[in-house]
Amino acid sequence: MEFVIISVGKLKDKAIRLLVEEYGKWLRKYSKVTLIEVKDEGEVKNASEEDLEILREKEAEQIRKHLKTGYKVALAIEGKSFTSENFALEIERVKTYHSSKIYFIIGGSYGMSKTLKKEMDLLISFSEFTFPHQLMRVILLEQLFRSMKILNNEPYHK
Repeated sequence: MEFVIISVGKLKDKAIRLLVEEYGKWLRKYSKVTLIEVKDEGEVKNASEEDLEILREKEAEQIRKHLKTGYKVALAIEGKSFTSENFALEIERVKTYHSSKIYFIIGGSYGMSKTLKKEMDLLISFSEFTFPHQLMRVILLEQLFRSMKILNNEPYHK
């Protein structure tokens, strides 16, 4: 199993970076993990929705450069929600029927372009809440680690 996580923007917060490194280390016991950061197109004040979509599309172009053959999943608030157990089963289903390589895409501060979302095999949502996109890396890595523990019938704290 291989997970490739593509995120918009660099991790600036040291505490978040340490958590990402720690979960990444734990997850690597079960699968290959690659973390890719693409350039954040910056902050735009008083931007129209059209301006923001242009910005999101620029970020999408950078993301597309890293997408190869594999199953593509975007984190999006309108996506499908899973329990941890069902998320683990979804990963197993993808591995069995589609690909052993799964790309997870985390958009930037303004979200993800509509066109990129349409290119995904699956949209998933971790909550209806809005979270900082940098924090989503930690949440995703934790759930991937939890999924691997579940799939290997290993205990994990609840």
